[in-house]
Amino acid sequence: MRSPRRRSVRGYADVAGPTASGIVEQVEQQRQRLEARLASVGTVVAIASGKGGVGKSAVTANLAVTLARRGARVGVVDADLNGPSQGHMLGVLGQRLGDRADGMTPPEGVAGVKVVSTELILEEGMPVRWQGPRTDRFVWQGLSEAAALREFLSDVTWGELDYLLVDIPPGTDKIGRFLDLVGAPDQLLLVTVPSRVAGAVVTRSAAQIEEAGVACALVGNMCGYLSEDGEAILPLFTDGDVEELARSLGLDLWAEIPFDPAFGAATDGGSPPGSEGSSPTALALDRLSERVEHAPGGRNADP
Repeated sequence: MRSPRRRSVRGYADVAGPTASGIVEQVEQQRQRLEARLASVGTVVAIASGKGGVGKSAVTANLAVTLARRGARVGVVDADLNGPSQGHMLGVLGQRLGDRADGMTPPEGVAGVKVVSTELILEEGMPVRWQGPRTDRFVWQGLSEAAALREFLSDVTWGELDYLLVDIPPGTDKIGRFLDLVGAPDQLLLVTVPSRVAGAVVTRSAAQIEEAGVACALVGNMCGYLSEDGEAILPLFTDGDVEELARSLGLDLWAEIPFDPAFGAATDGGSPPGSEGSSPTALALDRLSERVEHAPGGRNADP
């Protein structure tokens, strides 16, 4: 019986020396530009979940605003190229990226946060249309998306930043692609809600991150809501526990952010309040920003 034929697919790492197409050289040049650009960034914070619908983008926008109001220089990369939202949430919708000899200049949104998002290069309401062959889209679109994200990171003149927050799109595979592109970020936050289904997806994401040798922390979102009398936080979900999930995964729980309809409406309207005010949601975001600042890589990192 004949043994099955083994397929071998060559990658960039298998190519030695210069190539006629120059593709390998171009990838290496982009990698060098990325490293040079990120050299002016104090802390890269990746914010992911693996699952959509947990409010990850809202947490990103409000954390960025909170850090900026605490005196930090902050930028946000909306890595969700096909379903962007940071331009809308941070109040730069309708603005455009500037064009200079040394790269693109990002607009500044709420609290001076610099933002890059595909929302800034698309007509409002229009989907992203990736150019390429009509066939084998599953092959070339991933490469196109990786190239676009690399340009967002390496071809934008961020200037000196204390924090660059990267809003990773849903999907555990998207986390892996980001780690392949950038390497280990200074901090990685996994956002979840107290739901058993969300917890199962986050568990898979945490396993992938652990296999990559990257440290991460857990952030609970929509962890209850304030009662009408303002005296208690009542459960919004009934089949999950963020604290228990953090213990089972061996992760630090950096915040439990309650749901607040007014808070959500302000964020969707392009005015994320961050830690303004004394609501439980604002206080939770303030505590989260403190954890970011004092964690390894943060502005006030503990010795």
